[in-house]
Amino acid sequence: MAALNFKHLRYYWMVAKTGSIAKAAEQLHLTAHAISGQINEFEETLGVELFRKAGRNIELTEAGRRILNYADTIFNTSDQLLDELRDQMATRRRTLRIGIADAVPKIIAYRLIQPALTIEEPIRINCREGRLDLLLGELALHKLDLIIADRPLTPGSNVRAYNHLLGECGLTVFATSTLARQFKGKFPQKLNQAPFLIPGEDVAIQGKLLRWFDENQIRPTIVGEFDDGALMKAFGSGGAGFFVAPSAMQRDICLQYNVVAVGDIPNVVEQIYVITTERRLSDPAIVTINQTAKNDIFGQRAYS
Repeated sequence: MAALNFKHLRYYWMVAKTGSIAKAAEQLHLTAHAISGQINEFEETLGVELFRKAGRNIELTEAGRRILNYADTIFNTSDQLLDELRDQMATRRRTLRIGIADAVPKIIAYRLIQPALTIEEPIRINCREGRLDLLLGELALHKLDLIIADRPLTPGSNVRAYNHLLGECGLTVFATSTLARQFKGKFPQKLNQAPFLIPGEDVAIQGKLLRWFDENQIRPTIVGEFDDGALMKAFGSGGAGFFVAPSAMQRDICLQYNVVAVGDIPNVVEQIYVITTERRLSDPAIVTINQTAKNDIFGQRAYS
């Protein structure tokens, strides 16, 4: 007898388990004709009949039932082997625990972190979002490996950690095209009396933005204040008011929220930091985040 053809054995096993050539063909993504032909070849190789007709259905012969016990053992063992290999791969993946201050724009956080998943050492990311002061407490207890924040750790903090400036960029004002057309004039004067959505008081740029309004003698109508930047953009996408976001993300924001860029505020700068317990960045994943900021996101205004 020729060596056992495991492809034929699997086709036979699927037919035996499902009780139907049509159902087996559906699960194997093949035609019923192809499955039937493979079963016939398998029976010829073995020299036994595996199935017989029972009305409109088929049933196992005595030889078919005996072979089924062996097939169950073979394929159940192969499934267990694959599960074991998957478990080993999962245990080899190091977890990178990242805290993301809730003031950091989600688009920037994603753009920074995503390349870390492509480094040679396989990692699994665990992202925690929250207030910076709470995240710093978890960093101090070694429950986090790094924090991405919109402001540095203040001098005199009880947490022994180090600031690493990833980069900085100006702000752009966005709005729906309908809202942008309603307010005439040149930018930024067209924002006077216009509905405006501003970041919450826990967001570092709020004070800078309000000072910019004063310096330019602009009095927008503040209709909303948001700690969550994504929620602010969602309201902006609905036409509730003008809003600001990092200029480096202009294209992404216009596409994602169906808005237009109204004007730039280059002298109001948003900064993004990584805060770690390391004085010098050495973890390959964190180094990749730093390089992504420098080369792809903030460009000339990024720092190593």
